[in-house]
Amino acid sequence: MRYLSKRQIAERIGVSDPTLSGYNLPQADVTIGPINDDGTIPRGTHQGWSERTIDEWQEGRPGHGGRPARKG
Repeated sequence: MRYLSKRQIAERIGVSDPTLSGYNLPQADVTIGPINDDGTIPRGTHQGWSERTIDEWQEGRPGHGGRPARKG
């Protein structure tokens, strides 16, 4: 199975790395390395997301798909 890094996610959905850092990503499908007792991810630990996870997340994001229709 192939997993995407945060940089690959940004490329896939067409945003910059800094923009992606402001997004609330879904839970990673895989974590490689230690996780802190409080659940945070320390430097050196890597996370990955499947293409399916990201595609489903992207489709369900609020505001995805353009502006709402104007009323009146």
